[in-house]
Amino acid sequence: MRELPQSLTPPSNGDTIETEISRRSMLSGMGAMALLGIAGCSTTDTLDLPQLQLDDTVTGSVHPMRPAISVDKNITGPDVMYASLTDGGFEVPAVPYQKVKAEFRRQIVVDKTGEAPGTIVVHLQERMLYLVQPGGDAIRYGVGIGKDGFRWSGRANIQYGREWPVWTPPPEMIQRKPELVKWQGGQPGGLTNPLGARALYIYQDGKDTGYRIHGSPEWWSIGQAMSSGCVRLINQDIIDLYNRVSKKNPVVVV
Repeated sequence: MRELPQSLTPPSNGDTIETEISRRSMLSGMGAMALLGIAGCSTTDTLDLPQLQLDDTVTGSVHPMRPAISVDKNITGPDVMYASLTDGGFEVPAVPYQKVKAEFRRQIVVDKTGEAPGTIVVHLQERMLYLVQPGGDAIRYGVGIGKDGFRWSGRANIQYGREWPVWTPPPEMIQRKPELVKWQGGQPGGLTNPLGARALYIYQDGKDTGYRIHGSPEWWSIGQAMSSGCVRLINQDIIDLYNRVSKKNPVVVV
């Protein structure tokens, strides 16, 4: 055992306890300082919360930034939504959804239109159609729109809808494309019909605008401006939209 220097006397029991407590306090303080250093914190002479700019907001008082997205059994994976299906006696082919930009696929989003539930909002610049839902959501579909000179905008209503509708090209279209004269009496509904699987007919002040929201076999045209003014959706999407509307829904095209 190592001896104490002769000039020092061993501490009394009380001194031993006091020294041990002081030593432990010092070590505890050093440990706390080390932890603060590891955590990237710094110490100041006085603990000043405003100076540290800490957020002391009570969690329960924080409101969510946006409403929660709802769940819809028909908004699933694209491999399910765009699979082939039998409808009205027709075999609607599957859509190679990998070739369709993800933003143009059917999905639920937070409603940003400010319109009442049930309103159909077509945003021409975005190439998107929104069906406003209760609770702050909207179902969004990618669309193809009319090319320059063939676009319409405004407020109107869906007057009625048709499944596998007959398409009758207007006289001015037949003048531009004489090969369409064979359909001047109407092209029966079918897989090659330009109106696709469904059509919703837009009326304004009780008059037919001549514009439609309809399906299209040309899925690659979604996101493009190439139609004669109508708003086109993928056939699987127009079937989904058609099943959700009352055929009298308000329509806003902006």
